[in-house]
Amino acid sequence: MASRIIVGLVAIVLPAIAHGQSSSATGGKKMKITSSAFQQGANIPSRFSCDGADTSPPLQIQQIPPAAKSLALIVDDPDAPSGLFTHWIAWNISPQTSTIAEGSAPKGMQGTNDFGKSGYGGPCPPSGTHRYFFKIFALDQELNLAADSKRAQLDAAMKGHVIAQGELMGRYSRSH
Repeated sequence: MASRIIVGLVAIVLPAIAHGQSSSATGGKKMKITSSAFQQGANIPSRFSCDGADTSPPLQIQQIPPAAKSLALIVDDPDAPSGLFTHWIAWNISPQTSTIAEGSAPKGMQGTNDFGKSGYGGPCPPSGTHRYFFKIFALDQELNLAADSKRAQLDAAMKGHVIAQGELMGRYSRSH
């Protein structure tokens, strides 16, 4: 009798545990990333682009889960002629980080962007209006990556470790 009860409990509890793991493995929880320089879906001011000072915009991060061991930041442009273009990658950012000041890098590691440089490279579309996604990820561990790592290496290292994420999208077009 007792063994039937235990088997019954296991049958109820295991799927619930598995469900919780699957939602966190895909980063199902939401975080918030905003900027005082532009609103969601709005135009990014030119001072944050190759037409201006090419400095990073100020960013605010909210709703970081208590279980986060580190944060990762990715800024990319899916509208680039060659496909997804990465403008900035950073990882092993402290989960206590709630702001990244204008023109500064978060404390942590920065990788090589698609301009071939470390750090932020602002919007610089060859033509038309492009969308730029500022993505923040909460991870369940710090990542063991070299400072010159590229986007593919960061994506691979983060796989299965994202517990929450958020994104901010801004637009930019150059006036020629």
